[in-house]
Amino acid sequence: MSTPPFLTLPACARSVRLRTARGEFAALHAVPQGRDATATALLVPGFTGSKEDFIALLEPLAEDGLEVVAIDQRGQYETGGPDDVAAYALEELSLDLLAVTAELRERTAARPLHLLAHSFAGYVARDAVLRATGTPLPWSSLTLLSTGPAAVGHGETERAKLLLAALPAMTLEEIWQAMQEMDEAGGAKVRLEQDIAEFLHRRWLANVPAALAAMAQRLISEPDRVDALAKVSLPKLVVSGEQDYAWPVELQAQMALRLSAEHVVVPGAGHSPNAERPAGTAVSLSAFWSNVLA
Repeated sequence: MSTPPFLTLPACARSVRLRTARGEFAALHAVPQGRDATATALLVPGFTGSKEDFIALLEPLAEDGLEVVAIDQRGQYETGGPDDVAAYALEELSLDLLAVTAELRERTAARPLHLLAHSFAGYVARDAVLRATGTPLPWSSLTLLSTGPAAVGHGETERAKLLLAALPAMTLEEIWQAMQEMDEAGGAKVRLEQDIAEFLHRRWLANVPAALAAMAQRLISEPDRVDALAKVSLPKLVVSGEQDYAWPVELQAQMALRLSAEHVVVPGAGHSPNAERPAGTAVSLSAFWSNVLA
């Protein structure tokens, strides 16, 4: 999961509820101060994540003239959802994304709309792009952030299988405590500021268990659909950290080649450049989106 570096919203941002044809989605909404936005960026978080994963990007992107909307997907943190695994099938999540896109399109008229998807959300965005109808597409570009062409690597597959086995037998609180103990025993426990640690705990408990199960299963079974995505005429960018525990950076580079997309590696970042190196990530995103506008 991504760990946001702070939780206080910048002056340019606020928490909102985004109403769509498929229900309401919790969102963070940032706008440029003192000028009109030149484009809108829609940011979608990955597995066990939330809109707060992008909180450190809000101000630098708004300063570059972008309106920014970061959402919780169905089943995540403050959006919620039904206790039914079928409700979190990839098709349902991509239809949600299309509904959010349609609502933003209605509000922003002809302004460019850029779609960014982190980790698991890369599957969702890819499916939504392949499912979208009409010409032109509702987005001006697609950015795949720390995601891969298919299922996650072996280590994360094993973790997802452990979670799938635990969900029917344990509460989310019990699973959280077990994960903390595993991290402690493996030397992966990171000491966090109290407010961040409490937020991560609170966010985990707010997940819908059925959503966790559906997403975890998808993470270990997603097929490679890169060739289909490559056929879609849409500017694309692949962004990685220098290291990634979910998909090897080399694999993400190969995916970028297959997509005829630029591959940007953010120095000093891991699986979540958006939270770990937000300044450098924002520069790369703004540069790409500005070129799309040109």
